[in-house]
Amino acid sequence: MLGDHESGSAVADFAMVAGLLSLLFVAVFQLGLALHIRNTLISCASEGARYGARADATPQDGVARASQLIRASLPSRYADNVSAEDATVNGIAVVRVRIVAPLPVLGPLGPDRVLSIQARAFSERQ
Repeated sequence: MLGDHESGSAVADFAMVAGLLSLLFVAVFQLGLALHIRNTLISCASEGARYGARADATPQDGVARASQLIRASLPSRYADNVSAEDATVNGIAVVRVRIVAPLPVLGPLGPDRVLSIQARAFSERQ
């Protein structure tokens, strides 16, 4: 049997453990959200680079394709800063697509222009 000095300790234990579990859940959720957005942007940048590297396309077509894909899967503010350029890597012509987006820190909100993604594809115009 519990003495009078231990009454109510289960409530205090529950409050402390629930607070820690809630904090842990929010941290894991936030990490998952940041990784989801990063992986989505990598996929969109890669597809934009491949599209812009086609023989009948320009790098600006790749920008349009990447922006379209980003807007289809994420809020449109993630597609505000997408650029592409022709580049040369080890003597090989490539198309480089760059996406600069906010890093989600508190849900989808976060500091602007922190997450920088680049993707390259071999240019078919060589």
